[in-house]
Amino acid sequence: MMTDRPDTRPRVPNFSSGPTAKRPGWTLDALSGAALGRSHRSAPGKAKLREAIALTRTVLRVPDDYRIGIVPASDTGAVEMAMWSMLGERRVEVMAWDSFGAEWVTDALKQLKIDPIVRTTEHGVLPALDAIDTKHNDVVFTWNGTTAGVRIPHDDWIADDREGVTICDATSAAFAMPLPWHKLDVITYSWQKVMGGEAAHGMLILSPRAVARIESHKPAWPLPKIFRMTKGGKLIEGIFQGDTINTPSMLAVEDYLDTLRWGQSIGGLDALHARADANARVIHDWVARTPWIGHLAVDPATYTNTGICLVISDPDVLALGDAVVAKVAKGMVDRLDKEGVAYDLGAYRDAPPGLRIWCGATVEASDLEALTPWLDWAFAEEKNALAAAAA
Repeated sequence: MMTDRPDTRPRVPNFSSGPTAKRPGWTLDALSGAALGRSHRSAPGKAKLREAIALTRTVLRVPDDYRIGIVPASDTGAVEMAMWSMLGERRVEVMAWDSFGAEWVTDALKQLKIDPIVRTTEHGVLPALDAIDTKHNDVVFTWNGTTAGVRIPHDDWIADDREGVTICDATSAAFAMPLPWHKLDVITYSWQKVMGGEAAHGMLILSPRAVARIESHKPAWPLPKIFRMTKGGKLIEGIFQGDTINTPSMLAVEDYLDTLRWGQSIGGLDALHARADANARVIHDWVARTPWIGHLAVDPATYTNTGICLVISDPDVLALGDAVVAKVAKGMVDRLDKEGVAYDLGAYRDAPPGLRIWCGATVEASDLEALTPWLDWAFAEEKNALAAAAA
């Protein structure tokens, strides 16, 4: 198998699925206005946090009656904050088709021990959405499976007249694909995903129904300090006005503000969605014409436009067994890293071996177009190495 070594390299070789590539044109100068050395509770510090919340509402088009808070521990902290504070009142269904969804199953089963209905499938396949009782039960799920390349294709399965609450981990969906706010009661994400911000902080967005649940429900288990959202049975409104529960990084806050302003400058949410769609199309089109690679996602209707997960489909390699497939995938990742043309392309550690290519809005389509010939080259090199070893 012969493939010429490409001449053109991606201008930015960063294709990690988190932290993701910085926005186009980003430099350290973008952080020059950070409130460094100042308390987050000082007037300048609090102003930055309030601006981050206000810009989030504007760019993400969050309804006016939804609260937006900056919380500790990234998206994980935001999801678990909601689960620990809200669940236990009624039956809970937890969905998982990727590694992070599986963590919420573990939390519900083994930590909260609330005897949930668990709906899990293999990486790449959604559970049967119509079987989920959103009318009566609480539901915990990811909108876009970061480690499987699978997203929920529609919201028809979520009842408008639901009695329970929907807790949606949207960390690799927010800013990249439409979210049906009227169907979602808790929405979480982290700064280091679609907008290319820095890690450590999560966003917790609550509908009025979610607030009502938090204020009316007393959990049966202790709540750590970083999960507590009420005082005297009422929501602590300050959390959603920039009074963070613990100390945030003002440098990371400044970086988040920068990427939100960039999102505004290119045309807002529609432009962000369009960039992610165009980026993903580059990879989807390449997969469609390339026989040795395929999608981990089974149904094209569920293909993501952010962290696209790919598996080797070459019959010669597959015939050699799973260990060889994993070796080829890792070899490709290592080759591309050494060449300096693509970093952090490997599948998530708990996912099937393969590649994961981030296509969110901060990536340029031209870099993805330059990447695909290198992927062909790296696979050819690995396959040729297998043939040489067998000779």
